[in-house]
Amino acid sequence: MSAPNGSHKPRKRRKVDAYFGPPSGHGTIIVDPATKAQKPAFPLVAFLWPAKGTVSQWVILPLILMATGLLRWTTGFWGYSGFQKPPMHGDFEAQRHWMEISIHLPFSEWYFYDLQYWGLDYPPLTAYHSWLLGKIGSSINTEWFALSSSRGLEDPILKVYMRATVFVSEYLVYVPAVIIGLRQFARIQGTTSWEASIALVAFLMQPATILVDHGHFQYNTVMLGFAVASMSSVFAGRYSWSCVFFVASLGFKQMALFYAPAVFAFLLGSCLFPRISISRFLGIAVATVTSFALLYMPLLLGAFYESYNGIPQQSLPAPPLLESLPMKLDENAWYYPLVLQTAQSIHRVFPFARGLFEDKVPNVWCAIHTFHKLHQYSSTTVQRAALLATSVAITPPSLILFFKPRKDLLPWGLAATAWGFFLCSYQVHEKNILLPLLPMLMVLAGEGGLLPSTRAWVGFANMLGVWTLFPLLKKDELRVPYAVLSLLWAYLMGLPPTSLSVYQSGLGGGLTAPVKILHLSFYLAMLVWHVFEAFVAPPRGKPDLWVVLNVLIGAAGFGFCYLWCLFRLAEESRLLQKKRSPGNSNEKARKDQ
Repeated sequence: MSAPNGSHKPRKRRKVDAYFGPPSGHGTIIVDPATKAQKPAFPLVAFLWPAKGTVSQWVILPLILMATGLLRWTTGFWGYSGFQKPPMHGDFEAQRHWMEISIHLPFSEWYFYDLQYWGLDYPPLTAYHSWLLGKIGSSINTEWFALSSSRGLEDPILKVYMRATVFVSEYLVYVPAVIIGLRQFARIQGTTSWEASIALVAFLMQPATILVDHGHFQYNTVMLGFAVASMSSVFAGRYSWSCVFFVASLGFKQMALFYAPAVFAFLLGSCLFPRISISRFLGIAVATVTSFALLYMPLLLGAFYESYNGIPQQSLPAPPLLESLPMKLDENAWYYPLVLQTAQSIHRVFPFARGLFEDKVPNVWCAIHTFHKLHQYSSTTVQRAALLATSVAITPPSLILFFKPRKDLLPWGLAATAWGFFLCSYQVHEKNILLPLLPMLMVLAGEGGLLPSTRAWVGFANMLGVWTLFPLLKKDELRVPYAVLSLLWAYLMGLPPTSLSVYQSGLGGGLTAPVKILHLSFYLAMLVWHVFEAFVAPPRGKPDLWVVLNVLIGAAGFGFCYLWCLFRLAEESRLLQKKRSPGNSNEKARKDQ
């Protein structure tokens, strides 16, 4: 037998406790003081209890994806936005119509065509996504996306195709981003893979996202997936890639602007603290500019090519942004198609003319409007008030992230700024609630994220969020999936109305009595509201009474969620703590790298 090679290095054995091993007890297990026996802290832990130990993530992950995928697909069996509601139908028809116009019309007409019907009002990446799905769908059945004649089409097979596009888009973008993001966050926080798997199930089974995208019908998870990928890149220390993914998120839906101040503050702060890094700043700047250029390149080059080949664009109406310029542009100049398309896309993406809010949204302005009508003020006054209020709300978390750009603070900062935008900004939709809920779910994978003190607040925000969506979901005949998914998620997380365990748990990190009273009061209000909404007709003169109460309760609850996220951000950044000992500070600094 030959002697072993001296250069050979034996493989290091993986530390079981470091990644795959038994949980650290961050809110997942309850230990009996007498017998030292362990038991699950809440039902979701019990379902994943057999995986505790050395089971590989590649065994657990397919099971999680199959179970959560089944919930998404079965939700799609139910109604969708605008079904049998002519002439405008709803969001389903809007998404189908964008596929129709993107595959039949030249680039130069995408943002101009029939704006009174369902004119394209999302950034270019949504248009490219619609073009791809429209091409694939047309290869199956050309009638689904025939120009003009396909409007309002309600073919059952078309519904299957459209549902499948949401499912596949989510599993190609959102799901991988969430899996990687949670693993990265768990790693920098020192929690185990098993705990990250528990957080993953809670993340993917969150009812609001499933009901909005797979029930009501939208593609929010693509935008959210790119936002998670941006966070994950920060956790991995890849700041330039973080910019690329965040531009993709903005380029798919402008709602990602809710995160923009926090992302900007964090990235700029990371270039200045704890030491100035010119190379990082240049990398971030180049990545951002290049990403925006690539985002607009197909649209602008397409319009330029069409103009070069004789397709006139001078007949297209000039958007307000161009009309407001102090000088008149030469419509025959070579650059005019590029300027025209850019200005029109910006005009469509930011519709200030639509008003302060659409429908009834549980934020500050809709709540104030209940008692003091805001339409008596000019749109300029209202816009300035919204800008001021939003600035006040997002400045504290942005400043904390700027001066303390630590990776573990990013989810808290994103949640706080998103809550500030949702509560105070201009042109908010009820579906925007998905934005502050997403980073709150991320913290479940962090240190102590599954303790009652955190799980109760994250659960409260998500249960209140999906409850405020009920008036919208009711219009789409989604009451049954709403009840099933909401109650299932509450049961798995040990939350009311299925369980009170999170408020009486024997784990450390419990809640104070005032917080318990606050949460339970809101849960009781939600239950009572459902009873009245289902069985008691509103007064004749106030047909929207139950919806208005939904707005008022939701806005108040979301205000507390904003304050909690801001408090936790300040606490985690050590602004609200006494000075640590040098040993603890060094240990914490190593985790923040």
